[in-house]
Amino acid sequence: MPPSPHKGRGASSAPHGRFAIQQTEPDPEEDDRLASIAPETVIKAMPAGRIISRNDSPDIPFDQSINPYLGCEHGCIYCYARPSHSYLDLSPGLDFETQIFYKPNAAARLLDEWQKPAYVCKAITIGANTDPYQPAEKSLEITRQLLKQFVEYRHPVNIITKSHLVARDIDLLADLAKDRLCSIAISIPTMNPDLKRIMEPRVPSAGARLKAARKLTDAGVPVSVLVAPIIPAINDDEIEAILDAAAGAGITQARYIFLRLPHELKSLYDEWLHDHFPERAAHVMSLVRQASGGKTYDARFGHRQTGRGPYADMLAARFQKAAKALQLDAGSYQQNLDCTRFLHPAKRQLGLDF
Repeated sequence: MPPSPHKGRGASSAPHGRFAIQQTEPDPEEDDRLASIAPETVIKAMPAGRIISRNDSPDIPFDQSINPYLGCEHGCIYCYARPSHSYLDLSPGLDFETQIFYKPNAAARLLDEWQKPAYVCKAITIGANTDPYQPAEKSLEITRQLLKQFVEYRHPVNIITKSHLVARDIDLLADLAKDRLCSIAISIPTMNPDLKRIMEPRVPSAGARLKAARKLTDAGVPVSVLVAPIIPAINDDEIEAILDAAAGAGITQARYIFLRLPHELKSLYDEWLHDHFPERAAHVMSLVRQASGGKTYDARFGHRQTGRGPYADMLAARFQKAAKALQLDAGSYQQNLDCTRFLHPAKRQLGLDF
């Protein structure tokens, strides 16, 4: 029998990652026993050697990013970051959402990077891979420690999250926003609580995220909505409703991203579809392939974010039409921030003028 879904978890199983050093033969009796036990979350420290990741991808609107956590307890089944757990010799399935690592020295490592004389200030995105406001952040406050550094040194920062916990840091974010030093992107792929419960099980409700967005916008913090991912025959009928709710919360920018299924994520998502939507699983994947050039995933720049073909074109047209009607800027989910205010730590220590 295939594994059954666990309440509060996105993945049903823990398949080996593609770089697995050791692989075990399945034991049916042991597998049945483990399947009856609710997997617990384990949180471990993993000090960072360096904290800023850099990329030159032409379809990503940032060059620098920080991920305070590896793994994400939110458990979103569609998360394109799941395959990254393979680098830790852990499963992109249940391990990704139960084996969580945090970087206790993140703020110190960030200052180390900024102190380098050759450092050039460019906006940094927090949360490009895993959510910086996942449940562990409530007590660990790694993201808040980082934000305090951004405030002190007036460095621009963009944040991507699915959590209403971002409003906890409104004091820091409002301070940054007054000098055009921050923006927030809140991801909302569904307004349907039943779909949210199985698709992103430990994410706060859409209503809670929208309330957080309203608090932020009222405090002068620019907020965008990410309708991400759009999944054929699962949530593609909600585009207009999500944008309407976002506009009602004071959000001014909007962007969508098509479902991405790299590496091990394809089999995990296929398993989830057959668990929860067996009657339409084949149709969903057929539409995914139609928008991906006949493949499960088209990883090419310019295509991986939005797909291509008639179905993808229809999604783009609907999104643009709804955004225009609501006077939402559909060009990006991040703002152009001010890099001229950065107080370089090395210059400060030398007593130089900025």
